[in-house]
Amino acid sequence: MSVLLTCDSLEKSFGSRTVFTGISLSLHDEDRMGIIGPNGAGKSTFLKILGGEMSPDNGNVAVRKGVRLAMVSQDPVFDLNLSVREIITAAAKESDGKEVAVSRILSRVGFNDPSALAGTLSGGWKKRLAVAAALAAEPDIMLLDEPTNHLDVEGILWLEKLLKSAGIASIFVTHDRYFLEEVCTRVAEINRAYPLGLFTAAGSYSRFLEKRAEFLHAQRREQDALANLVEKEIAWLRRGAKARTRKSKARIDDAMESQAKLADVSERNSGGVATIDFTSSGRLTKRLVVCEGVEKSLGGRKLFSNLTFTLGPGARLGVLGANGAGKTTLIRCINGEIPIDAGEIRRAEGLNVVYFEQDRESIPPETPLRRALSPGGDTVQFRGRTQHVAGWAARFLFKNEQLDLPVGNLSGGERARVHIARLMLLPADILLLDEPTNDLDIPTLEVLEANLEDFPGAMVLVTHDRYLLDRLSTTLLSISAEGETEFYAELSQWEQANAAKKSPVKAAKAAPGQSAQANSRKKLSYNESREWEAIEGNVAKAEEVLHDKREQLEKPEVTSDPAGLLKALAELDEAQAVVDKFYERWAELEAKQAG
Repeated sequence: MSVLLTCDSLEKSFGSRTVFTGISLSLHDEDRMGIIGPNGAGKSTFLKILGGEMSPDNGNVAVRKGVRLAMVSQDPVFDLNLSVREIITAAAKESDGKEVAVSRILSRVGFNDPSALAGTLSGGWKKRLAVAAALAAEPDIMLLDEPTNHLDVEGILWLEKLLKSAGIASIFVTHDRYFLEEVCTRVAEINRAYPLGLFTAAGSYSRFLEKRAEFLHAQRREQDALANLVEKEIAWLRRGAKARTRKSKARIDDAMESQAKLADVSERNSGGVATIDFTSSGRLTKRLVVCEGVEKSLGGRKLFSNLTFTLGPGARLGVLGANGAGKTTLIRCINGEIPIDAGEIRRAEGLNVVYFEQDRESIPPETPLRRALSPGGDTVQFRGRTQHVAGWAARFLFKNEQLDLPVGNLSGGERARVHIARLMLLPADILLLDEPTNDLDIPTLEVLEANLEDFPGAMVLVTHDRYLLDRLSTTLLSISAEGETEFYAELSQWEQANAAKKSPVKAAKAAPGQSAQANSRKKLSYNESREWEAIEGNVAKAEEVLHDKREQLEKPEVTSDPAGLLKALAELDEAQAVVDKFYERWAELEAKQAG
């Protein structure tokens, strides 16, 4: 594979705050690299530097001559008075077949009405338009910042298929774990937990998690070894050197260096995540919300009709549907914000509802962080206990110096944490969650999921995060663009039903002789037979190499050397890939021989 892009020792700061330092990586043709990291790690900044939209303070980015880049920003901006076709045509590469190419892209991206103005599109279709405009430029590399934001589940599935079949390299920043698992050929995490500020691993997201766990385990072993060494050196220093010999001075220098190394490793190992814990009211009422024959239309279009369900403690209703299908409208109807057209919604007397809004506009952007977290003063009441706003802020990873910052100056993930902090102070019988995962980093998502899983009240969850839906929902409600509603037990059932609707299976008679030909026994060629005979021995040798690489990773001289540790992990990854390849080929030959 040839290298399309490299970056070396990138550094970036904003004022006194260092975002990242010393980041280096390479992108090869047909790589699909997912970039992850905690909120504030600089993922979007890093992507803008790669795309040439921003300059680093130090380091450089080198793009191979002739390589074209296209950027899809997190919130794409268009001339709202231009049509879809006009925007894509303007972005398309000049050629004799330009019009044909534009029509092909329109079809590929799914625009049925190319004359529609950009200003009339929903957030999800604007994202599709941004992807289409990027594809029209015929890039060699696509850079995408949070590409699944604003897309419904069907849109995300479409984007997964598109990126996997595009045949071009891509780098994307995302927190969508299923998307990472399905699309990535490599995953990179920007995080100060790593000595070089970045950790990469080839393969899917699950493979990355395995490699990261191995690396962090080795780093913790290094910390333990350094801690023991420092403890011994401190004991020696306390006894005092009888003579200031050259040897004793060298030992003092070594002791100081060991303490510095320990401080560095300890800081990297002490990453924090927000502590999220919603408060249940403890109500035992069996029926919190009852919907019977509910109907709602907007702008002359029926969103849903004859919708009937009951929510009691422990019920978790996940809501699926295309953008604009009425998911948020349903939540607002349950909350009593907007009236329904027909049917009835009955709520338990004194029902405590906590509503997590999608747009989070309830906090004015000029509000200082301390007032947003504690509107009534400098303390909050959480589960009957008084807590100072600084301690409450620290629970959500905010520092004291941020307390006077306007909320509008915070990142999207930080604003989401503010919203969660406010909602946690309210006792709840039912949680209405409208896209709660937007802008949250993966560690915060995992904490949120764990807390929601333990929440004893009822929950209505609207999200494009399939992992969250899969983990939390006891029932799924699908709302179609035509206003049809259907309930499913789990996400896989919905996916199967959705695929069946799009591609109905048609029975067809086989041509004469076709069945016999299909069922004919496949035989191995001469070369394949030789390969089959040798493959078991090759697997055994490859596994021996893999075992040696794992042992190498445990050696103290490797774990104490950051550069050596990264090299050992890369070698382990290569050895694992060789073993996987042999097993894959073994299965192919076995299947072919079995016919």
